[in-house]
Amino acid sequence: MKHRVVNSIGKRVAVALSALSVVVLGIATMPAGAGASSGLTAPTAGMKPATSVGKGEGSLNLIAWEGYAQPQWVTPFTKATGCVVHAKYAGSSGEMVSLMANGGGGQYDLVSASGDADLRLIYGGSVKPVNMKLVPASNQFRPFLKAPSFNTISGVHYGVSLQFGPNVLLYSTKTFPKAPTSWSVLYSKKYKGKITVPNNPIQIADAALYLMKAQPSLGITDPYELTQTQFKATVALLKAQKPLIAKYWNLASDEINLFQSKTVVAGAAWPYQTNTLQANKVAVADTIPSEGATGWADSWLLATKAPHPNCAYKWMQWVSTPTVQAEQAISFGETPANSRACAIMNKMSAGSCAGYHADQPDSYFKSIKFWKTPLSTCDNGKNNCVPYSEWTNAWTQITG
Repeated sequence: MKHRVVNSIGKRVAVALSALSVVVLGIATMPAGAGASSGLTAPTAGMKPATSVGKGEGSLNLIAWEGYAQPQWVTPFTKATGCVVHAKYAGSSGEMVSLMANGGGGQYDLVSASGDADLRLIYGGSVKPVNMKLVPASNQFRPFLKAPSFNTISGVHYGVSLQFGPNVLLYSTKTFPKAPTSWSVLYSKKYKGKITVPNNPIQIADAALYLMKAQPSLGITDPYELTQTQFKATVALLKAQKPLIAKYWNLASDEINLFQSKTVVAGAAWPYQTNTLQANKVAVADTIPSEGATGWADSWLLATKAPHPNCAYKWMQWVSTPTVQAEQAISFGETPANSRACAIMNKMSAGSCAGYHADQPDSYFKSIKFWKTPLSTCDNGKNNCVPYSEWTNAWTQITG
């Protein structure tokens, strides 16, 4: 299987979360989940979305992850619509939020934001409602991506889901002839010096997810919303794990090398690493254990002051179709939102649908806890959750 954007995947892991602690436009106490429960209202909530798509303006300005505007699907889009695409690649979610400030400044039309940035953009007034009826292929999206809480607030859509990826447990099939059923293997002294996990503070959420079932007395209900007691217990687990770690990986290639050299036997990973290793005949497989998993999801969000709204809608229509979704999934190394992309992926690259878990049932996807920014105000309105600034400080202590 060929992957054209290898470095982009490593970049997302290494830096996409680096700016989560940035306070943007006074929303530091914004709940991380849907705003309805806390009474918050997005500044652009009252803006009426377009009711039709007119003639394209001839240009389209995107802020995107590197690899999201490849000639493979951009060139035919321009030929079909007359909209010439100009893409500015961002290196982090924080950069995307900054570039989209003031509604995109009348310069940018769309941003391919991840779940850790969506709500900051929505509550910051940088993006406006989208009429999903004008994006017909969205009806083919997997149920959990038709109106997810990270881009849809109180029934108002601010973005069109695009691609996503789970954080899976990658393991050596020689060490584990049967797939591990729990994340506990990453905390077992039996595998001391043979474990690897991502080097970023959001890894705290993975540990909290494990503790939800391992220590139910802690009362953790959301791995991104931790009280001080829950947070301390999670940090303690990660500190105990440190002696077991061969390396905290920054890039996908780091983890691939660790498994190729047989330095490690288990680690937290993405399907991309699994597929690359298997293509290189390394005896590995991955699984989502009984506790579930964390993951990321991207959406195209429409700038409040988008100068080319018709081309923007034409783009959202284009990239939502099964063929383009399949092309991007294989090119970038991720899972498409459109459920009909699976068969097309297999025609393009045999086995790619299963390789990126795109053939799984809804129950599988429901087990994924998608990234969101840890904030001091919990979804229940209480101000007793640990904010991301403390996550970053704790991670430095854990890994230092």
